[in-house]
This record gives sequence, C-alpha cells and structure tokens, in this order.
Amino acid sequence: MQQPIPVVIVAGFLGSGKTTLLNHLLGNGAGARVGVVVNDFGSIGIDAMSVAGQVDSMVELGNGCLCCAVDAGGMERMLSRLARPGADLDVIVVESSGLADPRVMIRLVLACSDPRLSYGGLVEVVDAAEFETSRARHPELEQHLRFADLVVLNKTDRVEQTELDRLHATVGELAGGTPVLPTSHGRVDPSLLFEARPRTERDDVPRQLSFDELLREDEHARGCDEHMHAQYQSVEFESDRPLDPRALMGFLDDRPPGVYRMKGFVYFGLPGHRHKFALHTVGNYLRFHRTRWESGESRRSQLVAIGTGIDPDSLRERLESCAVDEPGGDDGLIDNGMLSVLRFTH
Repeated sequence: MQQPIPVVIVAGFLGSGKTTLLNHLLGNGAGARVGVVVNDFGSIGIDAMSVAGQVDSMVELGNGCLCCAVDAGGMERMLSRLARPGADLDVIVVESSGLADPRVMIRLVLACSDPRLSYGGLVEVVDAAEFETSRARHPELEQHLRFADLVVLNKTDRVEQTELDRLHATVGELAGGTPVLPTSHGRVDPSLLFEARPRTERDDVPRQLSFDELLREDEHARGCDEHMHAQYQSVEFESDRPLDPRALMGFLDDRPPGVYRMKGFVYFGLPGHRHKFALHTVGNYLRFHRTRWESGESRRSQLVAIGTGIDPDSLRERLESCAVDEPGGDDGLIDNGMLSVLRFTH
C-alpha cells in the first residue's frame, strides 16, 4: 500500500516569507512533486501568481482566510483533488494567508478522512527583522508558536548576530522547545519537511541530486559552505537488535537539540517479525507508518537524523540504549509498550 501524502501547513503573519519559502521548496525539491493550496487575502491572487509557473498541481483560494472560508469537507475536497490518482505527489503544502489561525488549519487537515492524505505538521515562519513589531501587533503570535512543529526564523541576514542569538532563545522559549531553524530568503532544505519517493529513471537522463546524495558528495561539499546542504549534518544509526518502544518514544519525546528531522525504519521485534514501522518526524511532528518486511529483508532498525550542531556519539548512544536483546512480554503489543507507538501510527 502506498504511503499517504503528507499535508504540510506553512503559516506565519503577513510578510514573514511564506511564499518565498514555498518557492524555494518548489525550486529545490530534488525532483519531488509538490501540490499546493495557496490562500490569498484579497481579490488578486499575488501569491498564487508567484508560484503557479513551477508547481506540479495547485488549488487557489482567493479573497478570504482559508480557516474561515472552508469547512472540513471543503478542505478535504481541495486536498483530495490534489491527491487524485495519477498526480503522483510527494507532498501537499498549504500556504495559509497571513491572517489565518493555524489551530483551525490543523483541525481542518486532521478532519480529512481520505486515506491518501495525512497531516504532515505545521511550519510557522517568523520574520526575525520584524519579530518584536509583529509580536506587539499580534499578541497571538506567541500562541501560534506553541502549535508549530517547526519554527523557521526567517530573514536572519537582516539581523546582527547578537540580536539573532537573543531572538533565537526568545522564540525557542515561546515555542516551548519546538525546534527553531534560523535561515534567510526562506531557504529550508526540503528533506527536513518531507521525503521524495523514489521513481524509475533512466540513468542517462540528467537529474537533480537528492539531499542524501549531496551529503555523500564529500569532494563537492568541501569548500561549498555557501550551499544549503553544507549547513546540515546527517547522523545514521543502525541496529539488528529490536528497539524497545517505550524507550524509543522517550527518546522521541526528548530529542537532542538541533535535530530537525528523523526518518527511517524501526524493528520492534514483534511476534512473527511481520511488522515494519517507517518513522517520520519534522520538528515536533511524529508519525509511524506500519508496513511489512519484504521476503528475505533483514530485520533491523535504520534511522537518519538531520539537523545542525548534533553530537553524533551522544545521539547514537541514546538510540543504542533503546535496543534490547529480546522484546519483553508475550503479546508484543501492550506488554511491549506498543500502544504508545500505535497512537502515532497511520
């Protein structure tokens, strides 16, 4: 069964850089196919015109806030239209207007019953240069930050380093520990938000390198600090021993600082070894997808953490401490703490 398409909400007050971030995702998606819902407040769809030329599939809603203009059924119809068979999308990005309430947006997406769709998290974009002004004008900004799964502190090139350090700490405190990603010009690596599904391609056809391939291009990476991929690091973890679900969930609830994304497969050692769990996190957002092991496939956990300032040894030690020689309990579900995992399983 094909994994559902994640729906990522991009929110933020007027002028924070949402459309710039979206355009960056569209232009730097490593071959990913992106569907977009663009919500302009006003009769002229400026944002929609800004992205229409490079998006794979788009729905435009003009002259009204998305959180007010549609109900759950309307949101599902728009998203299902984008997720139609044959669209072959990797992700759907909902760019809300600067006046939309992200809490309502989250509820609208979570209310969708289409099995082809899943909630992919809320990305809140904050203007570093105008943060205090926006905070004074919109006191609800502090509340919005607490609902985010990832906060993008944008336009950092317009702020002195001392002020930026203070802002980073303030925004992180207001967001309640949610990861804060400083950037400029909306440059967020797509691999931090979604996974592009592999497609059959001819080897002789030029294509854009994936983020993982870029990380492996050591020679290219040296001396290329201005490239976005050089700003991130990737830490891999593998284990043939099953992971204890309670211990893993404890780790995921208290991830090391700087870890913006985790992805991979988890082996819990369930009876019969039938179940394989794909893990996907973006900031605080967490989701498992249950599949089956292929015939002859090795039963093992393979995880990748992506972020900045990660201590690789400490991260691997913490994950290794989640491994057990034998899974406890007899039923492989309740006694092994799998209920805490199943709460986040699509």
